[in-house]
Amino acid sequence: MSLRAPGAHPSVDREALVAAVATVAAVDTVAVRAGRVCQHCGATDHGRPWATVHGEPVGVSLSRAPGTVALAVGPGPLGVDVERVSRVAAAPLDVFTAGEVARAAGDPAVLAACWAGKEAVLKRDGRGLRVDPASVDVDVLAAQATFEGSVQPLVILHPEPDLVLVVAAGGAAVSVQAG
Repeated sequence: MSLRAPGAHPSVDREALVAAVATVAAVDTVAVRAGRVCQHCGATDHGRPWATVHGEPVGVSLSRAPGTVALAVGPGPLGVDVERVSRVAAAPLDVFTAGEVARAAGDPAVLAACWAGKEAVLKRDGRGLRVDPASVDVDVLAAQATFEGSVQPLVILHPEPDLVLVVAAGGAAVSVQAG
């Protein structure tokens, strides 16, 4: 998992993803292939990121917030989301469950972590925001989300006062590197 400043062009972020995969897999970047593909239209200029090392799939996820890109790499499915607390604080409350609203008690950092958790879980699931985010209930204090009857562990970090980072990796250990 790495946090870095965004590139001037999406190709820079793709190159950073390739480098992150190579680092985690301990291979040269020429062994890594990566891109994006939309599961609905097949386009490669948007959609879910993917990567392989020597032809074998690697779990990857990417998220952007103003001034920050989060890249996650792991052995299996995972999802990452990074959000600015100040931006999520202005979000409509109808995307949050009643439990999330009650547990947050008006704390914008908790609501931002709930939102980032929803996105991370739905990215790991593979369907992303095509699924109603209100179908995911995030308990920030317990560091877990409930989605479609399954409880999923989350890693919730606040690398800066106005930034929340959430990784859904099925309980796999997560370490964060600044890039």
